[in-house]
Amino acid sequence: MTANVEQLIERPVDPPLSAGAIAASEAMQAAAMDAVVQWFEQLTPQSVQDLSRYYAAHARFKDPFNDVTGVPAIEAIFVHMFEALIAPRFVVTGRVAQGAQCFLTWEFRFGFRNFHQGREQVILGASHLVFDAAGKVQLHRDYWDAAEELYEKLPLVGGLMRWLKRRANS
Repeated sequence: MTANVEQLIERPVDPPLSAGAIAASEAMQAAAMDAVVQWFEQLTPQSVQDLSRYYAAHARFKDPFNDVTGVPAIEAIFVHMFEALIAPRFVVTGRVAQGAQCFLTWEFRFGFRNFHQGREQVILGASHLVFDAAGKVQLHRDYWDAAEELYEKLPLVGGLMRWLKRRANS
């Protein structure tokens, strides 16, 4: 037991960060979060290729339909979004940040290509982002209710989903 205590005493300890270093780290994280939010709100088919500027090489992305790792796989999701929908865009409506984590609330606005043409659709959701030491997203987890926000808006499936919802609430 004495050897363990002696090893602990002799083990070098990292010096505490100075107030200046902590402030600089927090400023870097805030700037990284601002940049990601701006990128999301201005996302275009062309700017999808800039994803590696904001995401770590082995970042993980998870939402109700996807669970992928790596920049190429995440890029493919955004490319598909632009191919499948009309004028998709994100509007960030809120942000809570603490350390290397950020929680965003957003509206996803888009049009369907095959039905309800000319009517803008809105999905409300939230994203949990975790940044690495370099200020890049290493985890992006989206939370939104696929049943309420998407399936209820689809022909045929929407009617069934609304009926199930009424049955569950009665």
